[in-house]
Amino acid sequence: MQFPESWLREFCNPPASTKQLAETLTMAGLEVDELKSVAPPFTNVVVGEIKEAVQHPNADRLRVCQVDVGQAGGLLTIVCGAPNARVGIKVPCALVGAELPAGEDGKPFLIKMGKLRGVESQGMLCSARELKLSQDHGGLLELTANAPLGQNIREHLQLDDTLFTLKLTPNLAHCLSVYGVAREVAALTGAPLKTPIFPAVTVSDPNKLPVKISAPDLCGRFSGRIVRNVNTKAATPPWMVDRLARCGQRSVTALVDISNYVMFELGRPSHIFDLDKIHGGLDVRWGKPGETLKLLNGSTVTVDEKVGVIADEVEVESLAGIMGGDATAVSDDTKNVYVEAAFWWPKAIAGRSRRYNFSTEAGHRFERGVDPGQTVEHIEHITQLIIDICGTTETVCGPIDDVKVNLPKATPVTLRVARASKVIGMSLTKAQCLDALNRLGLQVAEGEGTLTVTPPSYRFDLQIEEDLIEEVVRMVGYNCLPETPPLAPITARIPSESERSPFAVRRALASLGYQETINFSFVEERWEAELAGNLNPIKLLNPISSQMSVMRSSLLGSLLQVLKFNLDRKAPRVDVFELGRVYLRDAQSQNTDTSVAGFNQPMRVAGLAYGPREALQWSRPDKGVDFFDIKGDVEALLAPLQAVFAPAEHPAMHPGRCASVSVGGNQIGFVGELHPQWRQSYDLAQAPLLFELELDAVLQRHVPVFNIVSKLQPVERDIAVIVPEDVTHAALKAAIYGAKTKGLLKGATLFDVYRPQQDAGGLQPGEKSLAVRLVLSSDTATLTDEDIETTVRAVLANLQSQLRARLRA
Repeated sequence: MQFPESWLREFCNPPASTKQLAETLTMAGLEVDELKSVAPPFTNVVVGEIKEAVQHPNADRLRVCQVDVGQAGGLLTIVCGAPNARVGIKVPCALVGAELPAGEDGKPFLIKMGKLRGVESQGMLCSARELKLSQDHGGLLELTANAPLGQNIREHLQLDDTLFTLKLTPNLAHCLSVYGVAREVAALTGAPLKTPIFPAVTVSDPNKLPVKISAPDLCGRFSGRIVRNVNTKAATPPWMVDRLARCGQRSVTALVDISNYVMFELGRPSHIFDLDKIHGGLDVRWGKPGETLKLLNGSTVTVDEKVGVIADEVEVESLAGIMGGDATAVSDDTKNVYVEAAFWWPKAIAGRSRRYNFSTEAGHRFERGVDPGQTVEHIEHITQLIIDICGTTETVCGPIDDVKVNLPKATPVTLRVARASKVIGMSLTKAQCLDALNRLGLQVAEGEGTLTVTPPSYRFDLQIEEDLIEEVVRMVGYNCLPETPPLAPITARIPSESERSPFAVRRALASLGYQETINFSFVEERWEAELAGNLNPIKLLNPISSQMSVMRSSLLGSLLQVLKFNLDRKAPRVDVFELGRVYLRDAQSQNTDTSVAGFNQPMRVAGLAYGPREALQWSRPDKGVDFFDIKGDVEALLAPLQAVFAPAEHPAMHPGRCASVSVGGNQIGFVGELHPQWRQSYDLAQAPLLFELELDAVLQRHVPVFNIVSKLQPVERDIAVIVPEDVTHAALKAAIYGAKTKGLLKGATLFDVYRPQQDAGGLQPGEKSLAVRLVLSSDTATLTDEDIETTVRAVLANLQSQLRARLRA
């Protein structure tokens, strides 16, 4: 909101400088975003009157003017090329030695004595653009006829005024007017407030326009009156044009300017109808589907049952609380008008203008709240301005028709002084709180340690105790609050040695060649059904878009989106991972500081690999990534924990190329190739490899324990056993380490797999040969041949009993 300081000081003029006033408002919650001078610096420019204007003898477009600036030396000769330079007008005159505002070069323009086409010029007559007052350069800036000759132009036009720009929060709607801000200044500084008085105008016409409020939830009060025989061609007074311009509002016509002026002055939006264009009476109601309205801005909108309108017996005439219609707009031919001021419920106006992609000053105020209590008084003020500016000898006014159907009821709000002190963070007495509320002009009833306020009609924002606490602290001043350091004890959270940090997981994956991605937790509902098998995802009440309507329960969809994005940009190799949160329904979850009842939000880590295993280089073959590559990455990520992989199924993965990942007997995730169906759906040339693990399990680490390194040489023995084709490597290792070897077996490594093309070497169909190297050692003594043979026999016996293995000859 923008307004001139001079207008504010007409209502309340505290003994404070401009900067002090701005600081006071800011520390009371009315943030002053900008202070800007009305005009840039310039000197020695005065009011002058053209007494004579004759054609320049040597130039067709120049005139030689005789200008009176009130000096004893007589008239000044000034050469001027403005098209409106004529006898009798008063204009700004820059005298010799004047400095005008800087031009594009940044240097002030100095006025000197000089000759133009042979005629001496003793100054310069100025346009508004040359004084940097506006962009209008169509001619000289014409002043009012009563402007005193020789008066400094800055003083005459109040160009030393300052424009205040406030950034107001939505709860400070009562300050969306100059008078509303002045009311706050009076409360903050103790300076007297000049309260405007609006005497009733003489009623000479008994007629009223019939008005019906069909939607009490839209409009609570509708006031209006008829004014006949007005002169709509009357010019808006310069003082009003100037004030509107300094509020950022251009002048339109006199009637429109009057309505806008009262809105900026008192915060009361109003509308003036052409009475003769209204068919019958007015009906304030909700719109009907399919109804259209051409607005004052030239656009045509279609309304429905959620948009309020003002209609007559034939058509919709106005968008309620936002903008009037073109059909009943005042024009130069208008003779009779209907002045309207209403109270619209904020919830009925909020969001309606944004729905049609525009905003208005009226809508901005009504959707935050406007005083429902002074519509009649403000119409009296508007009427008087119409009479003063547009009135004729035949102008007559009708009585005010004030229809009330549903006004807000003032509900008392109680402030506990002890509670206020606790919330504000400083000790306050009851007398201090009472003084703050009284300065705001609130009606206060005292109790035992409490103050009860009945809000006036213009303070519709005072609804709960915290609102009163805010008013108290605003009057105290935010700058007066003590700077109290926090007293809460802070205990450092010492990480457990058996757990690494998420950053360590990120570094480990980065060292394996993966790049981290960060994605939205909002995903497409289709992903949840296809990639996570989740048919009942957690839906958002107000999604950003239809493609981001649910909360993800898996990270795989986000990684596939990243893959597709990179492949569309010709990336040949994509290795990415994400460490993030997923969202699951969980009836057992309770409300805590870190959880929400009914929902589980665990952290997971997921990865995706696509394309060549490594970047192209001369020393290694161009091999594509496969299941065993990503399985090895998972093992490296979990090391030194021993992961167990078992065939499994996952909605996103290939039925025959998917494995569950378990640690310590607990399943922590899956690894595998993308399902062929989803590969085809995403139009991928080859199948990416994926994994997704519970982060809590990945973070776990065994605390290192010191073991003595044996000084004795280990012994290696190779064995080859024939086993059924379905025996896995994990089962083989489990059987070997499960043998009773008295601690002599230190390691076992599979180094060969043999499957003959035909029956050979004693192998039957459905069998394979596995060669394993056993490492034997003792920490106390050198192994004997008997120890070695006993250990190998124990391993073979266990393999035979568990896997039906036999020693290959």
